[in-house]
Amino acid sequence: MEEQKKSNKKALIAVVLLIAVITVLFGVYQITKEKTTAGDKNIKVEVVYQDGKSDSFSFHTAREYLGDVLKDEKLVEGEDGQYGLFITSVNGVPADDGNQEWWCLTKGGEQVNTSADKTPVKDGDTYELTLTVGY
Repeated sequence: MEEQKKSNKKALIAVVLLIAVITVLFGVYQITKEKTTAGDKNIKVEVVYQDGKSDSFSFHTAREYLGDVLKDEKLVEGEDGQYGLFITSVNGVPADDGNQEWWCLTKGGEQVNTSADKTPVKDGDTYELTLTVGY
């Protein structure tokens, strides 16, 4: 009986610690995630194709996330997945999964670690969508 109480107490302590760790991690995420900006913004999107040619697009928007802007302007098509919007086509050019092609999202030349629909936009931002080969 005594061992049962000790075992239950250990399990309870483990659950409480797990909840505490999850709470702390969620708090850190909320504090460090990039904030959205309300109001009108002007952004640029550079589309770089496999042959190296590119097109530049400028958008004036009140949207707070890049994915909303790209979909509103019908620049991209994609699928909603567990990690957000997976872009399958940009400016009418589809990525060929059979050739391991995919659209890489970068901001100022650096890879973005969120999907387009979770990427906040700020006035003056420049994004690149590059057709990339190889996983």
